Amino acid sequence: MSSALTLIAGPKALQHIRSRGLKANDFSLMAGASGGPKWFILFGLDKYLSGEFFKDRRTPLHTIGSSAGAWRMACFAQNDPVAAITRLAEHYSQERYSEKPDVAEITAKARLMVQTTLGSNGAAEVIAHSTIRTHILADRCRGPAASEQAWLQLFGLALAAGANALSRRALGLFFERVLFHTGPEPALQLKDLPTRTAPLHTQNLEQALMASGAIPMVLSGVSNIADAPKGVYRDGGIVDYHFDLPFNESKGLVLYPHFSQQVTPGWLDKKLPYRKVDPRHYDNVLMLTPSREMVAKLPYGKISDRNDFKHLDADSRLKYWRTVLLESERMAEDLHEMVTTGKGLENIQPFQP
Repeated sequence: MSSALTLIAGPKALQHIRSRGLKANDFSLMAGASGGPKWFILFGLDKYLSGEFFKDRRTPLHTIGSSAGAWRMACFAQNDPVAAITRLAEHYSQERYSEKPDVAEITAKARLMVQTTLGSNGAAEVIAHSTIRTHILADRCRGPAASEQAWLQLFGLALAAGANALSRRALGLFFERVLFHTGPEPALQLKDLPTRTAPLHTQNLEQALMASGAIPMVLSGVSNIADAPKGVYRDGGIVDYHFDLPFNESKGLVLYPHFSQQVTPGWLDKKLPYRKVDPRHYDNVLMLTPSREMVAKLPYGKISDRNDFKHLDADSRLKYWRTVLLESERMAEDLHEMVTTGKGLENIQPFQP
């Protein structure tokens, strides 16, 4: 029977795991990418990793995420991470909207989702967690992309897309990456694009999570986050969609549960086949991804995504998403076997950008 899980590793991670197996304390950082409801296929893995694999951790584990990935990583730093990730999955997968929802409606529902995920004391738990150090990526807008007028925002995004097609560094003309973090200092020093850091605390965590998930033209931007550079913030995935960050500078291995076997640096790179991540950044990264065989057996032969809102009626979409959440448990079962017996680790695939 084919595995539901495919492991992909950079050269350093591949050599390390083949000699030592999968050990929780060998990982110093974990990443969560943007992707909206695509992450439902990772639900089982998130529960296993937070509730079992990292359960007894005593040394710092840094997490970094953008958009839905940031929401997931915030669950890991709560006192009951399995309950938190379950609240997020259940609320997100059961969301219903009016026939033609506007930005205000979608933003209000997203805020309720974040608040539900955090619960009554989640913000304090994330900030005070003894081992999980949370990092959230959001983008401070420059120029017309900061506007809430749809045509002006779209114009700013179009300019950014055109400049980005020529050079990823040109994104710095339109967006400034802001890395929010708990702990005394951030885990990574990001120098590829204009980047500033800001401390997370109980008064700005919800704002940072909302900003990281503020999809342009879909949700409202978040203005003037407390103790962060002034301005309008939007989705962290614009700049850091699947990450082209210097993970190789992390002291230990990097764990990256990802819904795809491909990585795309930024949101505006999705239609640029020539835009690849720097393979050196993935030298010490282990990716946990759904196998192609597993995806082929899902309804519609694919994982869930935001296009399901367009192509499926609400009842069909909710049924489909529930199936994806249930099927995700198979990935967790396969990972558990690899951790406890080592069986399957011989099939790790080398990372290719």
